[in-house]
Amino acid sequence: LVGEKVAAIANRPQTTRKAIKAIVNRPDSQIIFIDTPGIHKPQSKLSDAMIETSLTSIQDVDLIVFVVEAFAKEISEIDRILEKIKKAKKKTILVINKMDLASIAQVARAMELYKNEYEFITIVPMVASKQEDSEILLDEIETNLSEGPLYYDTEEYTDQTMQQLAEEMIREKALKLLRDEVPHGILVEVERMKRRKTMKGEPIYNIEATIYCIRESHKGIIIGKDGTMLKRIGQSA
Repeated sequence: LVGEKVAAIANRPQTTRKAIKAIVNRPDSQIIFIDTPGIHKPQSKLSDAMIETSLTSIQDVDLIVFVVEAFAKEISEIDRILEKIKKAKKKTILVINKMDLASIAQVARAMELYKNEYEFITIVPMVASKQEDSEILLDEIETNLSEGPLYYDTEEYTDQTMQQLAEEMIREKALKLLRDEVPHGILVEVERMKRRKTMKGEPIYNIEATIYCIRESHKGIIIGKDGTMLKRIGQSA
């Protein structure tokens, strides 16, 4: 939706750790998205904190975009957030995503399942990778927003600093490359970020970062034999 890289994305649950703002500037509107951690069964204090971030965000927004998969068969963990939406009585758009992976019967079942749960202001079936579908969703959001001030400069697309964006990028590559070997207990902290030019005069950043892990045994896995995994993470990022 934003057209820029603003958050870590990995093919595994609980990738989003904290609420991240992403800003879409259109001719007649400025839409500020808050990407929250996903709702899941808490297994640690970190999980509790992530869920609390998501549920608290409900109170602070004008509109909720509630995303479900087109082949959803039942309402499971996310029923907790649906209950919060009902209590808050927030305007909510239901997005049925991954339409390209589901049959017509599966989509119909998913629609019926969620329509019975809450009075959504509209339902938007879409394939997130299709630009035209994204524009339809943005139009629906814009239509349902109240008039208000311009909160951010029109050149901005996130509230994150360059350091935070770099941390998210490194963490994403670590999650993708380490897969199941190291669970989500990874934190990346950029220690130093210095802008310089290559011999060809191209601007680049020298970045020094620390990767923290929960267990001592994970350290060797992250570094890899002769530092190969750490090098792959750095090159990929």
